[in-house]
Amino acid sequence: MAETQIEWTDATWNPVAGCSIVSAGCTNCYAMEMARRLEAMKIEKYSGLTRQSGKRVVWQGVVREDPASLDIPLRWKKPRKIFVNSMSDLFHEGVSDAFVSSVWDVMRRTPHHHYQILTKRPERMASFLLSLNDDVLPNVWLGTSVENADVVDRIAALRNVPAAIRFISFEPLIGSVGTVDLSDIHWAIVGGESGRSARPIREDWIDEIYEQCQSYETAFFFKQWGTWGKDNKRRSKKANGRIYRDQVWDEMPVTSVGG
Repeated sequence: MAETQIEWTDATWNPVAGCSIVSAGCTNCYAMEMARRLEAMKIEKYSGLTRQSGKRVVWQGVVREDPASLDIPLRWKKPRKIFVNSMSDLFHEGVSDAFVSSVWDVMRRTPHHHYQILTKRPERMASFLLSLNDDVLPNVWLGTSVENADVVDRIAALRNVPAAIRFISFEPLIGSVGTVDLSDIHWAIVGGESGRSARPIREDWIDEIYEQCQSYETAFFFKQWGTWGKDNKRRSKKANGRIYRDQVWDEMPVTSVGG
């Protein structure tokens, strides 16, 4: 587990490493480059997960379970918001049901933490959770990524997931998502892409999500403009900042557990 600069969480926990590209939002995934760096640092867990493709680093499709990392949250006594698998997808087809169950057991045993699980495979998430006979952990938030209108069907799949908190990461937002149904969705994160190959974000794409969050009473969190600012000019992510509609939006979902 590591402290993180991700604005909507406190720490990351990676019991799984490696992934594969499934949609346009994956194209510039930061985790691919990070995995390459970690492999260069001789961290065995990340060995062989990526390959060079032209000037880009891409996933090989190799997914590695790491049982040795399972007990890490048990050592953390101070309550934290924990992003689970920032370097992978817990519901990737390469992760066994048995290992997902082991992760669930750790989260059950540490109710003082909030766990945030984000997937691009919400159908499998729903199938797994339903197989647990509605074993809803109040400290576990379950979400899916939606980068544009091509993948909005993930929202309907997420609604089938038994969860205390359901959330959507509209990041990187690379296109309009159009009109979406946010009923039973408690939280929305919105952000532009960053990095040398970042694709632009447009304010009207953010507006349509913000306005729908208002209609559905879904908490709205604006993470960043990214590499392209409100004025459609390229700058550093830090320079473009997080101001939207003249303020910082750090809304969080209402939870029933402390931390």
